[in-house]
Amino acid sequence: MKRFLPLLGLYLAVYFAIAQQPRPQGFDRRVVTTSVPFLIISPDSRSGAMGDVGVSTTVDPYAMYWNPAKLAFLDDDDQILSISYNPLLSRLVPDINMTYVTYNQKINNNQAFGIGFRYFTLGEIQFTDENNQNLFLAEPNEFAIDAGYSLKFSENLSGAIALRYIYSNLTQGQQLVGGIQTQAGQAFAADISAYYIGNEIPLEGGQTGKFTAGLNISNIGNKIRYTETGRADFIPTNMRLGGGFIWGLDQYNQLRFHLELNKLLVPTPPVRDINDSILAGKDDDVNVIRGIFQSFNDAPGGFTEELQEFLINTGVEFLYDNTFAIRGGYQYEHETKGGRKYFTVGFGLRYSMLSFDFSYLIPQSAIVRSPLENTLRFSLAFNFNSKKR
Repeated sequence: MKRFLPLLGLYLAVYFAIAQQPRPQGFDRRVVTTSVPFLIISPDSRSGAMGDVGVSTTVDPYAMYWNPAKLAFLDDDDQILSISYNPLLSRLVPDINMTYVTYNQKINNNQAFGIGFRYFTLGEIQFTDENNQNLFLAEPNEFAIDAGYSLKFSENLSGAIALRYIYSNLTQGQQLVGGIQTQAGQAFAADISAYYIGNEIPLEGGQTGKFTAGLNISNIGNKIRYTETGRADFIPTNMRLGGGFIWGLDQYNQLRFHLELNKLLVPTPPVRDINDSILAGKDDDVNVIRGIFQSFNDAPGGFTEELQEFLINTGVEFLYDNTFAIRGGYQYEHETKGGRKYFTVGFGLRYSMLSFDFSYLIPQSAIVRSPLENTLRFSLAFNFNSKKR
């Protein structure tokens, strides 16, 4: 516990330093945006119930999205197939949803691999011109295919690399007003990740403790464009960093606490005048590598605004006998960067080779709404490891 308390104090200090920063004068509502934002929508119900934490949590079937390095800590002979379904804006339209399918397998004691497929559909959309005249009917869709390899460096530390192909077909090749010919956007990207899980620490009363930590820099890839001559847009290169503490209450009960930070590693839009000259900030029309490094010091509002670009995710999980779980969490995003604040709740069940997870999102703000709010999401996983049946 002496090791745990300083870490908890550091987390709380970071949380309040970011959450309590005032809005800089003249720099309100500068949201950092990217193309293909479906890549940063939480795809599974376990993390979705824990405030969208996942980089530092224990290994699960959805590690390919949150932190591929966790796969090396699968049990021997694990072969896990999972599927998640996420309806979005379900109270407004019935046909916007995302489906996520993964397969993970342990190769040997130190190695594992995983593959994943995400499919996002926007349903049926009627395109119109500036006079509100119908142009064409389309069914926009996007998908991503992943493959990752994870390796243990020691009994406590692992690393991974994952590769990704991204396809975004928003206009289905239609010609827009002005004769602009559209095309499907395509990109290739990679993730680099690391994961640490400590040894058990004996506590008073026969209880135990264990620390976890994780880092995942995801979607490092080329810009994407939807016309031959149009400007290319950044994909959501993102850094997830966090830690957790697993508190073993007794032989059957565990409490798991996690706190994580997320930051988009793409440039912040500068403040420009009517002549398009930069008044504050830096030019955001740069290449991908420069954009990643520039994203840490290019906010027009200075260091204060840089801090406001971090999302804070916290989650807790109570686990009974590795069979039943109750979860809760919270996400905080500063008002000037989108203001997405919400609570999450959910539960999980495991029986034999099957596991079920459910989550529900409750928005905190009545102004900034989440497309997943008041929607029940679910995930289903099959573990074909015969020893676990």
